[in-house]
Amino acid sequence: QATPTAVDTEEAPAHQTPGGPDNVAEQHDEFDDEILDADHDYDAPLRFRSVNDIIGPAPPRGFAQRALLAEEPLATSYDEPSSFTEAERSPSWRKAMIEEIEAIEENGTWYLTDLPPGRKAIGVKWVFKVKQDEHGAVSKHKARLVVKGYAQRHGIDYDEVFAPVARLDSVRLLIALAAHEGWEVHHMDVKSAFLNGNLQEEVYVQQPAGFIVSGKEHKVFRLRKALYGLHQAPRAWYTKLDDTLLSLGFRRSESEHAVYIRQNNDAKLVVGVYVDDLVITGTDRDDLRVFKNEMAAAFKMSDLGLLHYYLGIEVKQSASGISLSQGAYAAKILERSGMAGCNPCQTPMEARLKLSKQSTESPVDATAYRSFIGSLRYLVNTRPDLAFSVGYVSRFLEEPKEDHLAALKRILRYVAGTSNWGLWFGRKKGNQAQLTGFSDADFAGDVDARKSTTGVIFMLAESPISWQSKKQRIVAQSSCESEYIAAANATCQALWLAQVLGEVQGSKPSAPLLKVDNKSAIALIKNPVLHEQSRHIEVKYHLVRKCEEKGLIKVQFVRSEEQLSDILTKSLGRAKFQEFRSKIGMINVVEGARQGLGGD
Repeated sequence: QATPTAVDTEEAPAHQTPGGPDNVAEQHDEFDDEILDADHDYDAPLRFRSVNDIIGPAPPRGFAQRALLAEEPLATSYDEPSSFTEAERSPSWRKAMIEEIEAIEENGTWYLTDLPPGRKAIGVKWVFKVKQDEHGAVSKHKARLVVKGYAQRHGIDYDEVFAPVARLDSVRLLIALAAHEGWEVHHMDVKSAFLNGNLQEEVYVQQPAGFIVSGKEHKVFRLRKALYGLHQAPRAWYTKLDDTLLSLGFRRSESEHAVYIRQNNDAKLVVGVYVDDLVITGTDRDDLRVFKNEMAAAFKMSDLGLLHYYLGIEVKQSASGISLSQGAYAAKILERSGMAGCNPCQTPMEARLKLSKQSTESPVDATAYRSFIGSLRYLVNTRPDLAFSVGYVSRFLEEPKEDHLAALKRILRYVAGTSNWGLWFGRKKGNQAQLTGFSDADFAGDVDARKSTTGVIFMLAESPISWQSKKQRIVAQSSCESEYIAAANATCQALWLAQVLGEVQGSKPSAPLLKVDNKSAIALIKNPVLHEQSRHIEVKYHLVRKCEEKGLIKVQFVRSEEQLSDILTKSLGRAKFQEFRSKIGMINVVEGARQGLGGD
């Protein structure tokens, strides 16, 4: 066994004797929590284990025993500190920690007390994050005091934890409606939102590192309000915000519980909530200004003005409309994957490409493959042109092979050439905002299970607000059946979107129009006939027939050349792909800004 070097001996903490595995095993509990990584806290459940817990107390042969030093910084992005000790030496991070403690104390979040017998105080830790704007520049050093929620016990420290947030489909619907009506879209952020939620349970936490009260080191904090990291913190905050908005005269949408509407005579105000981010739009600027003052009186708010950056999505508003894009996020994906500067291609997937799980190619790194797929799936929130190709390569996450990776890299090359592309919502004030859906299916397109692929896209006033490309759950026996199943799935989405739209508009919406390019499927929808081709179809898929009979949706035939959801069911050739891409409301945001479309 190698002996410690001179440097190791000099840098070792005073309470540790270098060398000797027994000493390390006996003394691992003496390390301060601040200098340990979050995954190696010794009060964590068994799924968090140190190296000694796995391989035993003896170090690997041929390696010198080294002390765990707080002074050894780990490599992190954007110069984020790896420990409290490192952060404490930085004036910027020290200031951020002081601001966090002041916010907690001003909010009346806790009070110092003795720990009752039989109760256990939950540990806390500091989390440091550099916040960036849409251009990647550092905008703020954020220090957050987080409770080690994994130590909480269900039924004792917390009960219900669910809290709704606005779906991105709902956010796009609000933005599309605002663009159509010529409304401005504003953005507000609640500072330290979770600190406002009132707790019903009795919860105790330890004093935070760096802010332990002198002479009262043995005391703990009893929480009145929630802290980040608590299981019940999101629900407590949502309950508080919900009560506040209802008291201000808003009514909560029954179809989307994170959307609130207030009607004052002719003035209408709509708020979409995503945790602590509020997307606000409405008919009257004065009413919007009044609401901002009301929220500032209830919480500590940041008024961010016109919406320009939301959940990694770049928003540009102009007199002619609103554009959404994720150019900065796409650039990060390319940089992380090593594809920055690659040769771009004009389509995300080779036409008529078929891949199989039974591929004989060599396996590739599954972890990296899954990571890039996950990143691309979030990019699909503003890129419906990527929905099919990303969904297709997602079918091979279990055991990706070389040909699957090659298809993934082609998608990245396409992203490299179209990183500035995004959605366009044009202003068409005066015309009725009609909800129109397109439903299509690629029969037996999956070569492994012979299942079909459903493609659905919904447009509000010719602006895309919702889309999906997914493999069907059952094996269809005909193209008519696969189209019928796709139409049934589209009907469910159409009913929900129509309900949300009707609540926002304050009136009963017109029946959504669903366009299908298969006449046999349309005949099956409009005629209650059970024959050999349809009697085996599951009952739930006949929802489309019932809704058409009741007039809740209108089914209409569309030629295949005009079936916009075709781009969501199969890989197309370059000319057809680019034609459909423009038809579904996608533009080059940078070029659009130069032409006066998506500019500020």
